[in-house]
Amino acid sequence: MKISQFAYIPTNHQTIIKELKDTRFLDAQNLHIENPRALFRNLLIRLYSMHENMTTRIEKISGLLATPTENANIYTSQTGPVTKKAFYNVGLQLLGFLESLDFSINDPLAAMNKIGLPVIDGPDTFNCDQLIDAWYRLLNTRNKFGQLLIDWLAGKGYYQQFVSDADFAKPLFFNGKSQAVFDTSSLIRETVYVESPLDTDHDGKRDLLKVNVIRPAETDSGFKAPVIFTADPYSEGMNVKWAEKYAHDNRRPLKRKEPNQLTYTDVEYHYKDVSLPAPRTVKGETTKAGETFSKLWSYSLNDYFLARGFAVVYSGGVGTRDSDGLRTTGTRAETIGATSVIEWLHGDRTAFTNRTDQIAIKAWWSSGEVGMTGRSYLGTLSTAAAFTRVNGLKTSIVEAGLADYYDYYRENGLVVAPDGDDADALAEYTFSRQQSAADYATIKDKWLAHLKQMKLDQGHDSGSYNPFWDARKIEKVNHTKADMLLVHGLNDWNVKTSQVWNSRNRLKSRPITQKLILHQGQHEYLNNFRSFDYTDIVNLWLTNKLFNVDNHVNDTLADVIVQDNAQPETWTAYQDWGGSESESISYPLNNLINLNENNFISDQLPEEDYKAYDHDLDKWHHDLYFRGGSEMDYHCIRLLTKPLTEDLVIDGRPSVSLQVMTSQGFGMISVALVDYGKAKRLTETPQTIDSMRILQGYHWRRDDLKEFLPQKKETDFKRITQAHMNMQNRENSYKVDELKAISFYTLNIPFQPTFWRLLKGHQLGLVIYASDMEYTVHGNQDVIYTVDLKKSYLNIPKLR
Repeated sequence: MKISQFAYIPTNHQTIIKELKDTRFLDAQNLHIENPRALFRNLLIRLYSMHENMTTRIEKISGLLATPTENANIYTSQTGPVTKKAFYNVGLQLLGFLESLDFSINDPLAAMNKIGLPVIDGPDTFNCDQLIDAWYRLLNTRNKFGQLLIDWLAGKGYYQQFVSDADFAKPLFFNGKSQAVFDTSSLIRETVYVESPLDTDHDGKRDLLKVNVIRPAETDSGFKAPVIFTADPYSEGMNVKWAEKYAHDNRRPLKRKEPNQLTYTDVEYHYKDVSLPAPRTVKGETTKAGETFSKLWSYSLNDYFLARGFAVVYSGGVGTRDSDGLRTTGTRAETIGATSVIEWLHGDRTAFTNRTDQIAIKAWWSSGEVGMTGRSYLGTLSTAAAFTRVNGLKTSIVEAGLADYYDYYRENGLVVAPDGDDADALAEYTFSRQQSAADYATIKDKWLAHLKQMKLDQGHDSGSYNPFWDARKIEKVNHTKADMLLVHGLNDWNVKTSQVWNSRNRLKSRPITQKLILHQGQHEYLNNFRSFDYTDIVNLWLTNKLFNVDNHVNDTLADVIVQDNAQPETWTAYQDWGGSESESISYPLNNLINLNENNFISDQLPEEDYKAYDHDLDKWHHDLYFRGGSEMDYHCIRLLTKPLTEDLVIDGRPSVSLQVMTSQGFGMISVALVDYGKAKRLTETPQTIDSMRILQGYHWRRDDLKEFLPQKKETDFKRITQAHMNMQNRENSYKVDELKAISFYTLNIPFQPTFWRLLKGHQLGLVIYASDMEYTVHGNQDVIYTVDLKKSYLNIPKLR
């Protein structure tokens, strides 16, 4: 077990005293205690002060072992300094660690070091000032259950005894983070309808957007809450069954495309000026919403902040249930839907209490400071809104968000969407207006015509870039003034790493603060992990951005944090992502070990194998990469380096240059980098360590404790990254090049960016193949590809 902590802010002694006073651990009385053990006893009694009876508190203290022969009650009843060993023996137990299982009472410091827990510098014994500093650091240390000790105490009711005191601060900040001092049992839930500057369903009225608000009850008494906003197209329901008929079948042959001489100007999308309907007439104003709700899908990270003085807002956007408009999968209209909500929260746009009466309601309870959260589509809208420079948006926390919809559904002139997904299918999937029968009856014909046009415009058969996709290039316009926290999985093959790579590099030109976290998962949330203090990082971040607390997060938090793939529960800070070109390694392919001693690929499998692989993609993946021989042996080229003499860290975007010939007038090439070597690799999906263990506040939500854990069995290989290219789009994704059979062409193919450590003794593998059974069209065509290995090479960017 290892625990990393990046969100701790180094704090001087005077500030420590002030913050411990604010949290009621110190006051004028115990600050005058001169005996360190007596002060330690007083602090422990206060830690258990949620138990009103003093006898109960003493019983709790007596249950803690301070030395091999003395419990904490006996130890602190004596006079003298507090030894560092005794303090951390007690501290480890307060953090939930078990003596003889997690640590030894004879050497607690060894366990602290092994687990990664902080120990303050200083002598082997603490005086009162040193004890105060150590206590503060202990309260700000993560426990065995993935929480800071102070948060665990808050969940147990520590703050509850003080919240009614007139001089108790709300909001309360401790080590730069907002504390769980707000009453989640009396949260106010209300629904309003924001009027957007859109008419996407062309009904002559501006689109109204349903917005669900959850805010602290304290806002009714004058507290102005900062807002966490999640734009969630899935929140009002998903058309799972209806969307199935819009899925595209990728079991079809690759087609030759007619060559062209297109430039970007030819495919650039130009928005047309449209005249909007006039805004609705405001017929009255109120401060009381007319609609409430009891339950909706919520992001557990957002729930965590409801106990800390933040309001949380959700909106499905255009085309979702109880809102107007049509789903468009990534156009500017969806972005404007999100920014319209932000403008209302900032005081710049009108909302109504319902869809009919035209009674306006302001976000009078809002401080006007807004941050966005969300993963995938939700994170994409967080990026898109930030890039508009909308007033009020101070930060976006983007987890696995898109920068470019083309790169989500396509790659280098190929469709690369699994399960037949495409923009039209996603539009239908999220068009939850369809679930309201009467509403859908009024819009059905427009919607079906709209979907039909989307299917035509997206060019699913072509795979080339066109104006449809240019209209959905989020990073095309980047005016952001919001600070950005980007989070992405290095094994995410849904939203691939090129998305966060491109977003980050585009953001470098903006005068903002941006941070990046890369983990070893797929399409996952990180807010309930034991080894990594993601929730605390976000708390530190949002407390600074939305409460305007000067907690030095911009300077203290590392610019890039990466989870190690070869060592479990290990997170490392870096200055940047992407190794320098001058320190890259170039591997001529003819110098690599050729496992099958072939330089050709047959893209046609025996029909029996084709059908078997099509129904068992795991087997296809295994046989594609397996170096021991399989049915895929002559349907791919497997090349390996010699065993590495030292660890190799791939940092950034590898690439491969191939000289390729096809037997037809069309073709595609897929490539994968593979880590070969026996190892118990990390799971790509998080495993539950302890169910419902994380406390998000007093009598509030709980969350499972999770972790990426090593697999139980060793595996011989692991795909690192991959890429695909249509040979007719070898220059770019919109220009279609001539391709003649039995002629060699140069393909320069960039892989999805990565950060990957290959251990000494492992081998780096390059697997070259054609159709991808999971991502590309795969019609089992009779096509032979030949690679001139002498004129091909692999380029690997090393960690600088």
